[in-house]
Amino acid sequence: MSTFKLSSLALIVLIAFSIWSSSLLETCEARKGKHHQWRKNQGVKRDYGGHHQHHHPSGHTLSALKSDNYITPEDIAVSAAQKNSAVYNVLDYGAKGDGKADDTKAFAAAWAAACKVQASTVTVPSGSVFLVKPISFSGPNCQTDIVFQLDGKIIAPTGAGAWGSGLLQWLEFTKLQRLTIRGKGVIDGQGAVWWNDSPTYDPTDETADNSTEDSQTVDSYSGKMPSTKPTALRFYGSNGVTVTGITIQNSPQTHLKFDSCTNVQVSAVTISSPGNSPNTDGIHLQNSQDVVISGASLACGDDCISIQTGCSNVFIHNVNCGPGHGVSIGGLGKDGTKACVSNITVRDVKMQNTLNGVRIKTWQGGSGSVKNVMFANIQVSEVEFPIMIDQYYCDKGHCANKTSAVAVSGINYVNIQGTYTSKPAHFACSDSMPCTGVSLDTIDLKSVQSGMHLYDPFCWEAYGDLKTNTVPPIDCLMKGKPSSSSSTVQSQGGGYSC
Repeated sequence: MSTFKLSSLALIVLIAFSIWSSSLLETCEARKGKHHQWRKNQGVKRDYGGHHQHHHPSGHTLSALKSDNYITPEDIAVSAAQKNSAVYNVLDYGAKGDGKADDTKAFAAAWAAACKVQASTVTVPSGSVFLVKPISFSGPNCQTDIVFQLDGKIIAPTGAGAWGSGLLQWLEFTKLQRLTIRGKGVIDGQGAVWWNDSPTYDPTDETADNSTEDSQTVDSYSGKMPSTKPTALRFYGSNGVTVTGITIQNSPQTHLKFDSCTNVQVSAVTISSPGNSPNTDGIHLQNSQDVVISGASLACGDDCISIQTGCSNVFIHNVNCGPGHGVSIGGLGKDGTKACVSNITVRDVKMQNTLNGVRIKTWQGGSGSVKNVMFANIQVSEVEFPIMIDQYYCDKGHCANKTSAVAVSGINYVNIQGTYTSKPAHFACSDSMPCTGVSLDTIDLKSVQSGMHLYDPFCWEAYGDLKTNTVPPIDCLMKGKPSSSSSTVQSQGGGYSC
């Protein structure tokens, strides 16, 4: 009986020990698993400084509490990188680039996409020719810092139907902030059809090869071109515009125009059209301030650079001009208008075979002023009129005499040298509004044919100072200031009211 009781007790102890051992093993395994998972989490879940993540009191990590839409610093950086590298190739938007199909819609679509992304790039690739109708790449709702990368060639339509009754520009960029046009590409206005009285060919001529796989061709209309000729490339109402590296050629009228723009940089551009192409100014500035033009090669049928009313703080340097009509301020004051131009510097410029060198031209009857102008280090070669101020400018057979005029003052000429073919200096100033503060320093101009006497320098109502002796002598420049009666007329005419 006692033996049985002892055996039963031993069996009960053995069973109890087995149950306790099993429970202890499960607890240890569980703790081991939790420790392994903690180490695993510590290996991959770190903050951006390399430290362990903080844990929320509930036991969940901070990342577990974030929503799926939470934007991390890495997300922001990636997004910025994507914006900075956003490229919109016109070929990806349907452009053919064969010089025949109308690629206007593709350009518009690529621009519309780029417009939404800051620092984006519209690419016009090399190796293709794009036929584009008149188009405006417009703000002001576009993002800033857009780049228009031009490496291919853009050509204008030569059929009258693409231009309606006439347009003032072909390619236009308006109301944009910090825009850059760059590349090694070409903008070709195909202006010959405009310079002549009629197109050089008839697009409906069945003998001409006008076939194309695309039915949407531009040159599908015949007829005479409109009388209003477009500027090839125009910028309007924009700030921080840069144009560099590109070529603009054969524009129907002005090649490159800036109207109501500020902080403009133009560098290393080439502008080219025949010397007899009418009204094909190279670069035209109007109502624009803080402009720098450098390293440009300009050949055209009118002014290489034209500076019109509303311009100030313009710096032009290291430019080659010719053929063309030189660098001109004006014509100003047409039809009795008020013109204001100030703080203009033109220096380190070479001119070859041009009509004029550096010129200021104003119409009779205008008001306002041109003041604080510096022409320095100008090298002329076979230029008809190297130095000119003309307050009697008239581009037609006869212009009526008028009393009021745009006042011209503070005009400085320094180191103007080279050869001329007609007259070295021409100062034709207004009787009622004489030119004042005209300064001549180191002027050395010789006839293109040595020993041949051409026209002498001419002065009328021009006042100023000869800082040095000049070649030839410009003794006609009057010293000092005009009479008090002229000064009274100036004040009444509003010449200095800008």
